Amino acid sequence: MAFEIPTDLHPDLMPVAWLLGTWHGNGKGEYPTIEPFSFEQEVVFAHDGRAFLHYFSRTWITDDAGERREPGALETGFLRLGEQEGDGEGGHPVEFVLAHPTGYAEVWYGIADGARLTLATDVVARTSTASDYTAGQRMYGLVEGDLMYANDMAAMDQPMQSHQWGRLARV
Repeated sequence: MAFEIPTDLHPDLMPVAWLLGTWHGNGKGEYPTIEPFSFEQEVVFAHDGRAFLHYFSRTWITDDAGERREPGALETGFLRLGEQEGDGEGGHPVEFVLAHPTGYAEVWYGIADGARLTLATDVVARTSTASDYTAGQRMYGLVEGDLMYANDMAAMDQPMQSHQWGRLARV
């Protein structure tokens, strides 16, 4: 599927324009404190002409046959490019703010370098009823036209380690 950059895209967003659209696919998850799981996922990166992307992700836990069993994680937020210093070598600074219905709000910083986005949490705020989650790292990349990603986390007294990964196709 061919991708065209929208004519009304804010010029500051050109380094992350490859993220725009609706993506759908499957992934896997694991962590020492939970049973391994499979999921189906839909991710949307949208814009309205201003200098940010709106991000929305929803998942469904799936069985061994790939059928939806129950709703999974939800998250929404905003992706902005930060101030670039120097000649731009090494990518464009990125800011990502996310909120989750499980009681978390996160501030992520990272770099958009070509068709790769790497991020790490700077702040994780939790409500009093949220689980013990302290830090995360994410990587998104455009591979053979698909959005591939990996999500690492430190939680429940465990060190930073792989938690989720997936491959999503543009729809």
